[in-house]
Amino acid sequence: MTSKQRAYLKGLAMTMDPIFQIGKSSLTPELTAAVAEALEARELIKLNILKNCVDDGNELAAVLAERTHAQVVQVIGKKIVLYKEAKDEKKRKIVLPK
Repeated sequence: MTSKQRAYLKGLAMTMDPIFQIGKSSLTPELTAAVAEALEARELIKLNILKNCVDDGNELAAVLAERTHAQVVQVIGKKIVLYKEAKDEKKRKIVLPK
């Protein structure tokens, strides 16, 4: 992903609300499956890390991205933004700049 594409996705993510929260149980298989489903449906999602989660945001983002085959757009404090291009071209909502 180029820096231009990453900047574009960051701009889209600014107005989004987090759809998942990561708490003290950290990354469960259920959460990972739900994130994978959401990525397939939405392509771009934002997650919130709660204060009772002891894990580092960058590590959580890397593990989630690896498990869901997504890309980490950004991690700012307790917020994670992930992107995964839809497999079906008809379902693609986000067109990245070249």
